[in-house]
Amino acid sequence: MSNDELTKAILNVFKKELGIMGDVLPTELLASIKKNITPELEKLIEKNGYVSKSKYESLEKLVEQLEKRIIDLEKTL
Repeated sequence: MSNDELTKAILNVFKKELGIMGDVLPTELLASIKKNITPELEKLIEKNGYVSKSKYESLEKLVEQLEKRIIDLEKTL
């Protein structure tokens, strides 16, 4: 589950818990809540030993580049 999906799920829980009030919340308020909870969710996820999909993909790309550099260096030796 991506961070965006997780954030949407939490916002849906907020709406559900608020009942009928959740249906009349302004979209600006929901956008503000999303903006504020996303960084906190990322911290919580990382604190539990996980990384976001985007960070994982960035690290994976970096590892591939480093492996290629090592292979190229080994060939020159």
